[in-house]
Amino acid sequence: QAQLVESGGGLVQAGGSLRLSCAASGRTFSRSGMGWFRQAPGQEREFVAAISWSGDTTDYASSVKGRFTISRDNAANTVYLQMNSLKPEDTAVYRCAARQMIYSDSVSSTPGAYAYWGQGTQVTVSS
Repeated sequence: QAQLVESGGGLVQAGGSLRLSCAASGRTFSRSGMGWFRQAPGQEREFVAAISWSGDTTDYASSVKGRFTISRDNAANTVYLQMNSLKPEDTAVYRCAARQMIYSDSVSSTPGAYAYWGQGTQVTVSS
């Protein structure tokens, strides 16, 4: 059974950094586009970043551009989200997601484009 498991969340002070990981099992996602989304209490799910299967194409929400970096290691079946200069408004549950289509260099910020989702990891940024 395909599974995505996030890790690396935690509590950090404003201005600090965290690196999230999303490890896949049960199915290889090395040929699929991947994305990170987040959801804060009482708010809707929000797109954070996406990366194509090859890693050649990336996209970021304007709120994180220049601070967050998405990357992937296809040999390890893992996607990463490096988060720098964290702000209290970055506090949320972060979830990774994988697309069903393979070998596409397009990326998507739409949750409906993703077929597989992890359970999420909590990121809390204190002021």
